[in-house]
Amino acid sequence: MALKEPESMDECVYFTRRKLDEKGSVMAWVSRKECPKCGKAMMGKPKGENGKIKIRSEDYECPACKYSVSKEEYEPTLECSIKYTCPHCGKSGEAAVPYKRKSFMGTKAIVFECGSCKEKIGITKKLADVKKK
Repeated sequence: MALKEPESMDECVYFTRRKLDEKGSVMAWVSRKECPKCGKAMMGKPKGENGKIKIRSEDYECPACKYSVSKEEYEPTLECSIKYTCPHCGKSGEAAVPYKRKSFMGTKAIVFECGSCKEKIGITKKLADVKKK
């Protein structure tokens, strides 16, 4: 399964590139979906009167037809694409998981499994640290 990497951040709802321990790394992104109503444009955060995107908005809007969907309804339909190098076994791989944060070692994270060693790997928010055992 060859994942299509985004060409720009405008195509993404979420994007991150991180180091995992000493020998692991991860690049994860969530691509935007087309408007379910008109199909002409990609859904995104609404723009304010000044033309800037409302970052903390609780809904997503189609720029073409102004169709609006709540964040709770839209985000569970998205899929997180991941390219990684496992910090446990050192092998590279790709994964696709639902865009939903779960509890992982005491922190909310997008969790996926290594294709080789089946070890769970978590992508936390930027400054969040996982609790060591």
